[in-house]
Amino acid sequence: MAEKTDLVQKSRVFLDWLSEWYSNLKPLSLREVVDDPARVAICSVDMLNGFCYEGKLSSSRAAVCVNPIVDLFQRAYGQGVRNFVLIQEWHNKGAEEFEAYGSHCVQGTHEAETIPEFTALPFARAFVVVRKNSLHTIVGTSMEQWLENHPGVDTFVVVGVCSDLCVYDMVMDLKLRANAQDMKRRVIVPANAVNTYDLPVAVASQVDALPHDAELLHPLFLCMMALNKIEVVKELT
Repeated sequence: MAEKTDLVQKSRVFLDWLSEWYSNLKPLSLREVVDDPARVAICSVDMLNGFCYEGKLSSSRAAVCVNPIVDLFQRAYGQGVRNFVLIQEWHNKGAEEFEAYGSHCVQGTHEAETIPEFTALPFARAFVVVRKNSLHTIVGTSMEQWLENHPGVDTFVVVGVCSDLCVYDMVMDLKLRANAQDMKRRVIVPANAVNTYDLPVAVASQVDALPHDAELLHPLFLCMMALNKIEVVKELT
């Protein structure tokens, strides 16, 4: 029988460092980011009723992001930003992804609708909605065409959920596409405007699912973003 590896003990130094790194994230001035509003896009990922307020995948951790994102939208619009893209799940009834996460945010349902705090904004008509049928935020969606149609946009602020799933996919795709072409692209993630869900070990065992420790995975994946030169900041002030 193989000897049990004590991952916690072996990773203690790193985990202590990760906690300190996350606690000491610095804010960034939105005005500095929006030096030229035409070159900036704010991308929101999966801020839907089905993740914030209702359904089996809804989470209070997602709902906590709503007010910071609305505030960011308002301030960015006030500073001239007009590129707002909402990338959102809009699943087929028999989506393959349901094998992993169960049925959620099915096309035409209330779960798949944009949260009301977004639609109530006076500039909501400026929002471009990109619908997706999987975790992937760009491949197989109209976001690819949006990027081609907006070559002058080189700064992306990404907010929403989940920080270790769709948000991570979004920021890595944006950054790696640019890297592949040796193209400068700034990708910024304000930590106060992203989050992920939590599924404790005890609860997961009762529903025959893999646990998901948000307290670890959220900062860990933010760190992975930073490792790839994505700008992870405390907030945009």
